[in-house]
Amino acid sequence: MDERSLFSFSTDELRQRFEQALALECDLDPMILRARQLRQQGSTPQARCLEQELLPLF
Repeated sequence: MDERSLFSFSTDELRQRFEQALALECDLDPMILRARQLRQQGSTPQARCLEQELLPLF
């Protein structure tokens, strides 16, 4: 891993690192991973229902 400070990265480098993290599916919540998996499988209505469960209640 690069030892540089995050502040020394260009916008493109930061975007690339962010996209790499998303590709690794490093989400904290398994429900987010499940919703993503459902979308990838083409189960959009089920994914939407699960995403509704993740919305804040206020």
